[in-house]
Amino acid sequence: MKRDPDSILNAELSHAVASVGHTDHLLVVDAGFPIPADAWRIDLALTRGIPEVSTVLEAIHEELIPERVVYAEDVPEMNPDFDSFLRELYDGSGAALDTVAHEEVLEYGKRAKAIVRTGEFLPWGNVVIQCGTDPKPWFDGEHVTMPEAYRERYEEMYGQSP
Repeated sequence: MKRDPDSILNAELSHAVASVGHTDHLLVVDAGFPIPADAWRIDLALTRGIPEVSTVLEAIHEELIPERVVYAEDVPEMNPDFDSFLRELYDGSGAALDTVAHEEVLEYGKRAKAIVRTGEFLPWGNVVIQCGTDPKPWFDGEHVTMPEAYRERYEEMYGQSP
């Protein structure tokens, strides 16, 4: 049993989160997303709405550092509650939130490291998480200089200068 009971308990999802590296893509998708046959598919769908995309995103967010989050450009207008949820979840994480054409979200499925299918029936309920890193451990050496872009991410993540 894992030490932290609030961490991800699903073995395959936990493995996927531990396997992604900087700039890899992890998708959390609704029940209808067309997952390519050769994709690493983690199917959590049980029944309609179980689990919800938001529940899975929250669990992943506790264990994964996002650098960029991408979702369909239709969401802000056509599904404003989901847009608000995403903005609130990733606020202060240092992640850039970007919207793209729905078709482009589908294209991410072809190159994702893993795709997590939920039971959600949610319009445009597909989210691409581009994995990031915590800049501090990488640039913590005595004679190492943190590039400005990483310094800005650090400040957004921690609310202070490194």
